[in-house]
Amino acid sequence: MAEPIISLQDLTRRFGPRTALDRVTLEIPPGVTGLLGPNGAGKSTLVRILLGMDHPDGGTVRVLGRDPVTDGREVRRRVGYSAEGPSLVPGLQGVEQVALAAELAGWARRDALLRAHESLAFVGLEEARYRKVEQYSTGMRQRLKLAQAVVAGPQLLVLDEPTNGLDPEGRRDVIAMIRTLAERDGVSILLSSHVLRDVEAACRWAIVLRAGAVVSEGPVEEHHVEEADAGGRTWIVRVIGDAEAFRSAARAGGAEAAESLGDGARTRVEASGARQVFAWARSAGVSVLECRPARTSLEEVYLRAFGQDEAADGARWAVIGTGARQDPGAAAAAAAGGSR
Repeated sequence: MAEPIISLQDLTRRFGPRTALDRVTLEIPPGVTGLLGPNGAGKSTLVRILLGMDHPDGGTVRVLGRDPVTDGREVRRRVGYSAEGPSLVPGLQGVEQVALAAELAGWARRDALLRAHESLAFVGLEEARYRKVEQYSTGMRQRLKLAQAVVAGPQLLVLDEPTNGLDPEGRRDVIAMIRTLAERDGVSILLSSHVLRDVEAACRWAIVLRAGAVVSEGPVEEHHVEEADAGGRTWIVRVIGDAEAFRSAARAGGAEAAESLGDGARTRVEASGARQVFAWARSAGVSVLECRPARTSLEEVYLRAFGQDEAADGARWAVIGTGARQDPGAAAAAAAGGSR
């Protein structure tokens, strides 16, 4: 197996009585990894520690084999960073802003300018390169920050909410750029995001933080895998009418499992086939609106693990199993247990 790009062992960070990171232990493989979690989960604190901008109270951290606490300058030279908040210098042209990032990483002025032009072309801002950064739209600023992060040719990119404020087309473009950097250039990427669709589209691995602890970690299948076991196939069913009556009918009809996904409208049910699902629906007096084989989904697993209340606040998180076919019930048990 390839050496991990990031290794954490019992990493702890406290701010007074509050524990921001609670004995976090992780090994993040090369590739594109999603970092998920609600506000206050510890994502930003973890990113700052990885970049050597903050120091832990306990445990060890290695980024590309180096300790950012004692060797932060070298870590930052090899890592590109796109911050969530403002990170642009008013008065600079776009090309000057990106060239500055390359110079800070040790590039000579002439080479930094050449790289800046290449990076701006990559993110689609070539025609706006001489415009002042304060004249850039929100979407253009996000692209500019990405150009700034990649200009020095980093081994690792840390992207904090890189699609915030983008329209659907802009979001797709940024995800495509992330994939290109990983697949064509071999750059490893840590993508901190609250958008599940972005993580599903871009990442092969995902980590979920909650209250400073690792809830779960594992692979995100590029194509969702249909779930099946010896007892039959698992189906996702949405009905028009009383969903609980449908679940009761399924249980009475011999279904080994018929349970709400957490939003109340959908049911995950074990059935030998679609005909059996429709038969249960008829006996419950409801109509089937949707009936499909279950596929592991970040949102669906999260809903089962945490319930609808936490998902309803507009932040749709997920629990990733340690394997592509892990039973979501096991993920729920892991979530209830707190840190690993």
